[in-house]
Amino acid sequence: MFYLIFRILVGVLFLQHGLQKVGLLDGTFAVEGFLGFIGLCELAGGAAILLGFWTRLAALLGAILLIGAYATKHMGNGLLPIENRGELALLYVACFLILIVHGAGKVAVLEKALTKKEMF
Repeated sequence: MFYLIFRILVGVLFLQHGLQKVGLLDGTFAVEGFLGFIGLCELAGGAAILLGFWTRLAALLGAILLIGAYATKHMGNGLLPIENRGELALLYVACFLILIVHGAGKVAVLEKALTKKEMF
């Protein structure tokens, strides 16, 4: 039960980052440039994790995305994550590693309904 809550929270929070980047939280929807693409990736990845559909794949892609974000946007602003404001990116990477290992868990309703098993 706790793992299901963990997976849902990670999915909802990551999805919200995507919503913010594409402007759906303030009503100014726009997918522009690389940041818009990243927002769509976060939106799709968060929804997949939330729904338990291809959870491992979404978590792997999310981890890669955030390692890249940490390396390109945060590391240049100081060595420690608390100094360079990269602690949230690293925390997401840790969450995604847990999701990669455990997948969607026992309650992977959508993926199991469509494919009869957990594929990713």
